[in-house]
Amino acid sequence: MSDDARRVIVDTDTAGDDTQALLLAATSERLDVEGVTICTGNVEFNYMVENAKYTLGLAGLAEDVTVYEGAREPLVKSHEHAEHVHGEGGLGGELFPDTGIPSGDQHGADYIVEQAREHPGEITLVCIAPLTNVALALRKEPNLGELLDEVWVMGGNVNCLGNITPAAEFNFWADPEAAKVALRELDVTLFDWGVTVRDTAFDADTLARFEESDTEYAEFFEEITQSVREFNQESFGEDMTTQPDAGLVAALIAPDLIEASGTYHVDVDEREGLTRGYTSVDENGVTDGEARTRVIESFDAERFESMFEAMLFEESPEAGL
Repeated sequence: MSDDARRVIVDTDTAGDDTQALLLAATSERLDVEGVTICTGNVEFNYMVENAKYTLGLAGLAEDVTVYEGAREPLVKSHEHAEHVHGEGGLGGELFPDTGIPSGDQHGADYIVEQAREHPGEITLVCIAPLTNVALALRKEPNLGELLDEVWVMGGNVNCLGNITPAAEFNFWADPEAAKVALRELDVTLFDWGVTVRDTAFDADTLARFEESDTEYAEFFEEITQSVREFNQESFGEDMTTQPDAGLVAALIAPDLIEASGTYHVDVDEREGLTRGYTSVDENGVTDGEARTRVIESFDAERFESMFEAMLFEESPEAGL
């Protein structure tokens, strides 16, 4: 680990795609994972806790990086899990880790606040889950944005269809109140569902190439993507996967993967109904809202795939750059 590696806390609802983001972060020479916080989201909470611990164990960090349990439900609304995509338990439906590793003795939101206060300007918050823990941390520390170095969020759908409803992406739909608060109070770099679909998809040929490797990471990837591939085949007629969370982490590791971005006023519809979780991105400046969210609009798909492949072959992701 380099002395000037970026210090990160990863806030996750650990299903299959989250595990790959964790592995990218854990194997990168440019990131230092300080801790992991778990938030309500993809599957039943205790599964997500164990999935994170198991993934850190694969990366050899189980003894060095503590998992902190955070929000077990959204701020206001209830939500449905996404087992139909990720499989029961979140790791493809066949793998149910039971690590025996204890969780940290703090709530995830308290841990985020503590670390931000103790290391002002040094911690980047990597959010690949609904933003409930972040909203709770803001309640405890209204100056959180000034204390953190940066906040990177995977979520929302920027003027495109969602993935849980036509109007919304899952993370923002699951806790729209939290997403609204976070985007209002923090300067965020946003990696949305639209750029995910355009620039992080792996097709059947790419997946077949990955399967040629017999590394532990590649075998893990093959297992956790089985359910997703079946879902995509049934839903869209295509054998493929997308990597929303890993895409975000790759952009953090190598910012020059970002080919285009814009800073806009972004808001979230928190009302129940057809547009719950809708991401309003004012690209034309027609509202009077403050433009403070940096939206990643184009991403280098080829170099991302090379980084991901290098990680699966148990090298650092930087070896793929």
